[in-house]
Amino acid sequence: MEKHNRRIFLQTSVTALGAGLVSSAHLHAAPPSNHSNAIHAPVIAANKGKKPLRLGLIIAVGNDPDSALAKVRDHGLPTAQVSVEEFHPGLDGRLREALERHHIEATSLVVGGPGKEVWDFYGGVPRETRAARVAHIKKASDFARQCGIPAVQTHCGFIPENPNDDLYKETVETIRDVAEHCRRNGQSLRYETGQETPITLIRTIQDVGTDNQGVNFDLANLILYGKANPVDAIELLGPYVQGIHAKDGLWPTDPKRLGEEVPIGKGRVDFPHIISRLKEIDYRGAVTIEREISGPQQMEDIRAAKTYLEKLIGA
Repeated sequence: MEKHNRRIFLQTSVTALGAGLVSSAHLHAAPPSNHSNAIHAPVIAANKGKKPLRLGLIIAVGNDPDSALAKVRDHGLPTAQVSVEEFHPGLDGRLREALERHHIEATSLVVGGPGKEVWDFYGGVPRETRAARVAHIKKASDFARQCGIPAVQTHCGFIPENPNDDLYKETVETIRDVAEHCRRNGQSLRYETGQETPITLIRTIQDVGTDNQGVNFDLANLILYGKANPVDAIELLGPYVQGIHAKDGLWPTDPKRLGEEVPIGKGRVDFPHIISRLKEIDYRGAVTIEREISGPQQMEDIRAAKTYLEKLIGA
């Protein structure tokens, strides 16, 4: 599997800390009005009875979920988005046991590949790998069902802005196939923001048409790709948000390169405004920390992010 991957998740090895679907949101409500309090967060069954805005960490579990989730616990975080690349025999049972042992709530399964994935303005996800990727995410959905994970999330590549583009129509049909598979497994399918404008993402969700779609609102990706300011984007995406990536970044200054991901509080994401708005719309899901570097600095930045976010959330 070939990957040109800017995304580095916390890994199970201390020496290698770094390494593109049971809930149904009400996704077909009328668009938000101009009044800022008119939007509402989706009703997600998996969040009922749980503390809103609970913090978490995105982590790659590899073949040793116990060690991976021990690190989440050691950071004092109650939730995790788990990333799995290969579904080895018995991994579902080990992951389920590790979640229970460490008292970690898995809010989603993050999946990408197989094949080449390029995180820039040019590479995207080649059409020729589509069939393999669809098969892989369906396998991920089946795996998540065995682990009791309520959502599968992924980047869908660059969704065309033009709804009359044949590639857009192909994309909608492909996503519908995946979303329906996840629906049969009692899961939501979550799109990660970044590679398309918010309005294109909403159009896609509505054209796919199933009632189990949502958005993992990656605050920095919208900036890194130059697609939107997250403060403005939440007014469009609010009714669809089922997950949050707490991450910071800078706008692109070179039209051929993404912006730079930086520690939380050092970039252009207005976290005080975003957290305040999430409270206003009664978002009750997780806020998952992501830091795309490796080594000891990643650990330091995660700890600093937790402290910073706890003050904003009032934890």
